[in-house]
Amino acid sequence: MKQLRIRSEQAMIELGELLGEKIMPGDLLFLSGDLGTGKTTLVKGIAKGMGIGATITSPTFQLIKTYYGKYRLNHLDLYRLTDTTETEILELDELVAEGITVIEWGEFLKGRFFDEYLEIGIEYDEDMDTRKMTLRPEGLRYQQMVKELANADTWS
Repeated sequence: MKQLRIRSEQAMIELGELLGEKIMPGDLLFLSGDLGTGKTTLVKGIAKGMGIGATITSPTFQLIKTYYGKYRLNHLDLYRLTDTTETEILELDELVAEGITVIEWGEFLKGRFFDEYLEIGIEYDEDMDTRKMTLRPEGLRYQQMVKELANADTWS
């Protein structure tokens, strides 16, 4: 586990961009945090790092948005789903296998369907402008990724 402090929206995008340069098809990221903490902002940076020029918006009302760049990016927001049976319509196994998948509000899926992933928790700090980010890697690939991100830490 690694904890970071993100002091601006630009720093959140820069961290996402670095992450977007490192992730590969088959990678799975879970994002958790209250509304407005910067989950979608992080995804904007990830997309930028993947060479995606499209405008990134939250898929809250659509459940999933797919973008294309160096690789396919599947951005899911499961805030409105109440249990795992509703996720069957999304064919998550196929999505994860075919590209990079970032899931907001998908905490109920961790460990039940996927053994290896990177969980990123984002919360408000005391000053409300700074974010506390916790990176929890599950699996060797994600442990290495977190080490590389920590070594390049220029945002906190």
